Amino acid sequence: MSEAYAARRARLRERCHAGGSAGALVSRAANVRYLAGAVPQGAVLLLGKREDLLVCAGGEDDRAPDGGRPDEALRVHALSVPGGDPAVAAADLAAAQGAESLAVEEHHLTVARHRAIRSVAPRLRLADLGGAVEQLRVVKDEEEIACLRIGAEIADQALGELLESILVGRTERHLALELERRLVDHGADGPAFATAVATGPHSGRRGHRPTDRRVEEGDFLSVCLGAVYRGYRCEIGRTFVIGTSPADWQIELYDLVFAAQRAGREALAPGAAYRDVDRAARQVLDSAGYADRLPDLTGHGVGLEIDEEPQLAPAAMGKLDACVPVTVEPGVHLPGRGGVRIDDTLVVRPEADGGPELLTITTKELLAL
Repeated sequence: MSEAYAARRARLRERCHAGGSAGALVSRAANVRYLAGAVPQGAVLLLGKREDLLVCAGGEDDRAPDGGRPDEALRVHALSVPGGDPAVAAADLAAAQGAESLAVEEHHLTVARHRAIRSVAPRLRLADLGGAVEQLRVVKDEEEIACLRIGAEIADQALGELLESILVGRTERHLALELERRLVDHGADGPAFATAVATGPHSGRRGHRPTDRRVEEGDFLSVCLGAVYRGYRCEIGRTFVIGTSPADWQIELYDLVFAAQRAGREALAPGAAYRDVDRAARQVLDSAGYADRLPDLTGHGVGLEIDEEPQLAPAAMGKLDACVPVTVEPGVHLPGRGGVRIDDTLVVRPEADGGPELLTITTKELLAL
């Protein structure tokens, strides 16, 4: 991976030079990891005039919280003063290297941190790096996709095991905790986000926080979980019926959301506009009279963060590239009754390569558990 990290830093350096900056200070954690590998908590990356440095708070151990280590091609600069700010120290180092300008992530730096950088390097011209690293992160290489694929396999396995257990009488909170334990048992670094388990009238809500409500016969049960593997995060969501044959309204609603999700998946292709993918799924639900119950977006990118660019939303600008992993996750929630959510992680692939690659493969059939 060392060559991959070096190539990423080289691409960012080209963007900095094009914008008139000699180097960059990268402080957002996911961006530092993308450019430098697994890094200690709080570390920042300096693309310097003479060399690139990973600046961290100090201590003998340069391992990341998950046990990984940074790119061996980078020199690690540990602060000698306890409690020092790596970003401020990195700006001081850039000035010492003779840099006249430095691009910083203004969307990430606090005002206090920005002032501190100004105070230690008053002659250093600061420019805004903007979302340059986030833009580089959108298209994944095959090693990144392999990590996502393994994370999806872990999430599928954890969900599959839960479905084989007795569910009636157990609380949403208990089931969510069990799923997160199973993710770790099967090799995940941890959950990609707070696991959502929603039953009965709670089902189908996006981002539902599990409660002490117990699973009952006839409930819709919607589950949304994800695994982190080597820093990469995937997502899967499914809806089931508990203990009995589904009611007619449950079948009708499920089939509708399934059709919308399928339309969104089939719209994924290199060159497809973000908003067209959203429209493909949204219009299925809209035509059935659910326009006022739809979420703000149909899906989003995933990677080192669970919610990355692109956003598949009605007003989103841009077009998909190959090798971009995204979720497709339409849903409908009916207040007081419940609802359905179906969520997959896929990788955009050209038709010649078989079309979109489905990473999360747990069945989307409406099962009665």
